[in-house]
Amino acid sequence: MTILIIGGSGFLGAELARQAAVAGHGTAATFATRPGRSADVTWHALDLRDPERVEAVVAEAAPRLVVNATSGGSDWAVTAEGPVRLAMAAAKYGCRLVHVSSDAVFSGARVRYDESCLPDPVTPYGAAKAAAETGIRFACPDAVIARTSLIIGDRGSTHVRAVHDLVAGTRDGVLFTDDIRCPVHVADLAAALLELACGEASGIHHLAGADAVSRHELGSLIAKRDGLDASRLPAGLRANSALPGALDVRLDCRATQRKLHTTLRGARQFLALGP
Repeated sequence: MTILIIGGSGFLGAELARQAAVAGHGTAATFATRPGRSADVTWHALDLRDPERVEAVVAEAAPRLVVNATSGGSDWAVTAEGPVRLAMAAAKYGCRLVHVSSDAVFSGARVRYDESCLPDPVTPYGAAKAAAETGIRFACPDAVIARTSLIIGDRGSTHVRAVHDLVAGTRDGVLFTDDIRCPVHVADLAAALLELACGEASGIHHLAGADAVSRHELGSLIAKRDGLDASRLPAGLRANSALPGALDVRLDCRATQRKLHTTLRGARQFLALGP
């Protein structure tokens, strides 16, 4: 069985490609600027803003499964429109589709969100992610849409890299004590996504870690794991800043976790175990 990882040169995509290849799947992956390092993967250049190229890559790779792990930030053409183009191509060629979405589709007004909750984004990125979800469900009704949170691992993670830079004094900013999320380890998330992809699931699923922690607590846990001085991490309140976005968003993953063999560990657990 061939799996096509969209965004395979990114942090999550690289882990997905690695796990898929280790599991013995034929693995293809896409990149925007440069291919990843794995020799076990067939690489395809792809710009999700190009409808013809999206269809051509799906046709050429001829996958049974497509997992979209791209992250285009608030770029509407990439984050909102690109996944819908991909869903249309997957439907045309009879591929199963798993799309990675985000807890940014929620405002934080109700704090805890299960899979039945409707998006109410408050940022351009969240709005783009929510629009992608809607378009995918229309174009490819049997697709899996997996919402996740902060993705943690080694320094390939933007969140881990930021902690190292803040401790070193090479980056300005603070870690908020009132900004709460449910971080997930990249290996757990990739395994859960592949498990959903290889099963018969469809619709909305939540894949986040078991612990709700603030950005500052998360930074302190990362620093302790990596042997850094956590006291050097500046703290602040997001509520006092001008930054838009939700304060407290906790994905309720219990319904999805019951369907999985993969355990979605909490940050306090996986960061205590080392890299």
